[in-house]
Amino acid sequence: MTAAADLIASAKQYTLSVYRQRELVLERGQGARLWDTEGREYIDLSAGIAVCGLGHHDPDLTAALVEQAGKLWHTSNVFYSEPPLRLSQELVEASRFASRAFLCNSGAEANEAAIKLVRKWAAGQGRSAERRVIVTFRGSFHGRTLAAVTATAQPKYQEGYEPLPGGFRYVDFNDLAQLEAAMAHGDVAAVMLEPVQGEGGVVPAAEGFLAQVRALCDRHDALLVLDEIQSGMGRTGELFAHWHDGVQPDIVTLAKALGGGFPIGAMLVGAKVAEVMQFGAHGTTFGGNPLAAAVARVALRKLASPEIAANVQRQSQALRDGIAALDAEFGLFSQVRGRGLMLGAVLRQAHAGKAADILDHAAREGLLLLQAGPDVLRFVPALNISDEELSEGLTRLRRALQAYLAG
Repeated sequence: MTAAADLIASAKQYTLSVYRQRELVLERGQGARLWDTEGREYIDLSAGIAVCGLGHHDPDLTAALVEQAGKLWHTSNVFYSEPPLRLSQELVEASRFASRAFLCNSGAEANEAAIKLVRKWAAGQGRSAERRVIVTFRGSFHGRTLAAVTATAQPKYQEGYEPLPGGFRYVDFNDLAQLEAAMAHGDVAAVMLEPVQGEGGVVPAAEGFLAQVRALCDRHDALLVLDEIQSGMGRTGELFAHWHDGVQPDIVTLAKALGGGFPIGAMLVGAKVAEVMQFGAHGTTFGGNPLAAAVARVALRKLASPEIAANVQRQSQALRDGIAALDAEFGLFSQVRGRGLMLGAVLRQAHAGKAADILDHAAREGLLLLQAGPDVLRFVPALNISDEELSEGLTRLRRALQAYLAG
């Protein structure tokens, strides 16, 4: 038995079987390339599910981590330390809307904080529990904690975890009429959505939809909560995805690329709700960890750069062109949708449900991809991916598609 096979066998024996992992053990990375324990090289167009926005082993992130590791790893939030304070200020100033930030450890935690803040704000207005409803959209994904998975309007993530918390209402994404009807009861405290749905199939908000949602929230005195955990931090070509639509949210949640691979999450809040949570209203043991905050400060600075924005736009077009060329050759895709370097290639009906099979072939050809449901190949590479890395990735994807069609 090889070392990799031994590790995989150990994982199957000792870890919960909640993931469908491919039979390889990754060991190291550089840029958009990874190597496994057997020495095989892969082009990574998944970036740890849009986490490694600056690729693997970015030297500036590594330097920030090593420097902070020599100073202070952790301190309770009953004391101040510099990295989280600096990061909070830099996030607020970069956001163009926020007054305050709350640092946590993950996207699910950021969304939990947002849900609690909405309810606390509504309670402070004298609204009864029945009038604190949060509207979310079918196809959404907001996390796997109990409240976040209830906000996630996909039954497959909720099945078996009933009874679910109350106070959520679901409507179809990009359907303004359904949203208007859902808010007509006068009991909605917030609307929560992803500017680009990730797990739901890489579906962007329709042109003008976010502005219409903002107007409805204003009309009904409801908060607008934007989950930018996957779509934020430069992923769409702007630092924040909602900048494309020119709207001002009340709450934005972040995670994934904010830490460049180091676990961190954040909730940014506008003036309307900035003072709602006071002492004792919420908290976290590890949130604002100095190591995570030091790394995130560097990641934020780099992800906000004009160079990253320009590369996202250029490589997005190159990726779209490459997928279109593959479709012209193989006839596999009905459309490519998304924004920036958050793209989904939708399989034609004849190949519906086969995304996982294609991912298996891709891994065998040295390419790491994701799916967004059974019918969509998801591309979320590093935002600084090079021309050569992307070109090689498309070459390997072509070989994978050939192998898939050959059966």
